[in-house]
Amino acid sequence: MTTRQPTTTDTLDDQPIPVRAKLAAAWTSFMFLYAYVDILGFYTPGVVDDILDGKVYEFDLSQTFSTTVLTVLAIPMFMIVLSTTLPARANRITNLVVAALFVPFTVFNVAGGFYLYFYGLGVALELVVLALIVRYAWTWPRTAPSATVAGMATSPDREPVRAHQR
Repeated sequence: MTTRQPTTTDTLDDQPIPVRAKLAAAWTSFMFLYAYVDILGFYTPGVVDDILDGKVYEFDLSQTFSTTVLTVLAIPMFMIVLSTTLPARANRITNLVVAALFVPFTVFNVAGGFYLYFYGLGVALELVVLALIVRYAWTWPRTAPSATVAGMATSPDREPVRAHQR
């Protein structure tokens, strides 16, 4: 039996994904899960009737309720942007803190669900994504203390920065 030697076109180039991109993708996934669990939850019998009667789960619909929910949900939305723009140290800490704070908030949401399997799965998936966020932030690669190599320096974000020539 003859074996074929691999050529350069046989191997896919598997580029490493920057931590910032992983975090932004994870927060985006979290927001999609969160939104779709809520949207699909409208199909639960009685939910729309309760909303039309001014209730969401046990809470009265009001400007205060809506403003509070929007504020809480805006946090992961902003984390998508912050994960790509904050300096590495602040990025890591912010992701660790916000993801950790969203764990109990996410678990609380299963209490409001009528379909335990549906809401349980939604919460489980959201917790997996939050765990990935914590893992990515916790294991953020470190740089070596030496900063200059052939006219190049490394910024705190591990991105190459050209030394200014005068």
